[in-house]
This record gives sequence, structure tokens and C-alpha cells, in this order.
Amino acid sequence: MKYIQGNIKHLRVLKKLSQERFAEELGWSRSMIGSYEEGRSEPPIDRLIDLSNYFNIPIDILIRNDLRLAKDTSFIEVGNKRVLFPVTVNEGNEDLIEIIPAKASAGYLEGYADPEYIEQLQKIKLPFLPTGTHRAFPIKGDSMLPVKDGAFVVAKFVEDINDVKNGRTYIVLTKDDGLVYKRVYNKIKDNGTLLLSSDNKAYKAYEVHMENILELWEFTCCINTQEYDEKELKLSSIMSMFQDLKVELEAVKKMA
Repeated sequence: MKYIQGNIKHLRVLKKLSQERFAEELGWSRSMIGSYEEGRSEPPIDRLIDLSNYFNIPIDILIRNDLRLAKDTSFIEVGNKRVLFPVTVNEGNEDLIEIIPAKASAGYLEGYADPEYIEQLQKIKLPFLPTGTHRAFPIKGDSMLPVKDGAFVVAKFVEDINDVKNGRTYIVLTKDDGLVYKRVYNKIKDNGTLLLSSDNKAYKAYEVHMENILELWEFTCCINTQEYDEKELKLSSIMSMFQDLKVELEAVKKMA
């Protein structure tokens, strides 16, 4: 348990608690706190359970992960004590984001709740991002043109699915389809679903029930890994024009 002593002290300090106050919160003695933080002894399983319950952090994360780079204790609880670190920082206290690799994106459905999987992901610094937890997700296919196949969408974690903003784009992790990037419409009050729509109208919109949604990430920015050529830009503009024209024609038909 090489990290436990540093983690206990760091989390206590982030909570702005003295050893005396922390001991009172846990029902322990101050000397016990000092012994654990100084590494003179290690907490037994019942004490680890107390710490896990107090910080709402799984025991395996407390003992196997170095939490000293975490800036605060506002860990996000999803499901049964799953921990999503709000912001990862480097030694210079600069925010980092995890990158889901294109070749391993299919494995995200299995690994999204595994701290070890998330911890081994590569990380980059994007200083212009707003505050919050961000990840970069690979985009496949052409359902969300002009975002190209191979691009990465950087998105911010949405804590409450009910906060979905109609017509905004999101990365959605579902039990059935894994990761998808879609324009989302909130139908929760109507039938308990989100409507996922593609900007490329060759793909039909579909609804996903709330219980099938595991994570939701709101678009922040897009990183293209390939340059657009002139023909592609013209094609994209033409497609958008016809899509808009179709909407206008349908509106005229309804009025006729």
C-alpha cells in the first residue's frame, strides 16, 4: 500500500481538515491519523472501509493510485462508487485530458469504469479548455459531417443527463452501441429517452432509453487529424444546402 499514507494526508488537506478534526469525523484518535500519514503503520481493512466511505472513493483506488495530483475532492459518483477524476493535472499543476485511442475505442465500453484503464490512457494539455473533466474521443465514419473520420472530439463530462441541451452535439456511451457522436434532443419528460440524430441525413435518428446511457460528454472542440481539400469543402456545403432545402420543401408541403 505504497500510496496510502500520502493519499490520506493529501485528501485531508484538500478537505481543509486538521488531524484533530479529521479524527473526530472518522471517530478515530489523532495519533492514529498521524501514524498512518507518517507511514509508521498501515490502516487495517476496517479503517480502509472508513476512509472509503468518508471520501466516497473505492479502497483499491486509495491504496493503488497516487491521488496527490488531484486538485480537489469533488470526485463524481456514477453508479456504485465509480470514480471519475474531475481533472488530472501534471506536476506543473496544468490540466490534462485523457485520449481514447482510435484502435482501442471499442474497449472503452468495458474499461470506462475501470480506474486502471483510465489511468493508462495517454494525456495531453489543452490550456484553452473550460474547467471540468474533459476527454478526447475518436470519430469514425461520416455521420456527423463535416467532422471527418479520424478526427477527435474533445468533450466535457455531463454529470446529470437531464441537463442535455437540445440540438447540441454529445459523445454518448451506451450499453448497446458503445461510443457514438450525435446531435442530441431531450425526450426524457416525454418517454424517458434521448433522441440521437446525425447531421448526415443518410443516417436515421433513433432514441435511446435513459437506462442504456452510461456516460454523456458535451462537445467542446474538434481536432482534425487530416486536412480538408477544396473539393471536400464544396461537397460539404452542397450537402448542407440540399439538406436545408429538403427541410424547406417539407415545410411548404405541410402548408399546401
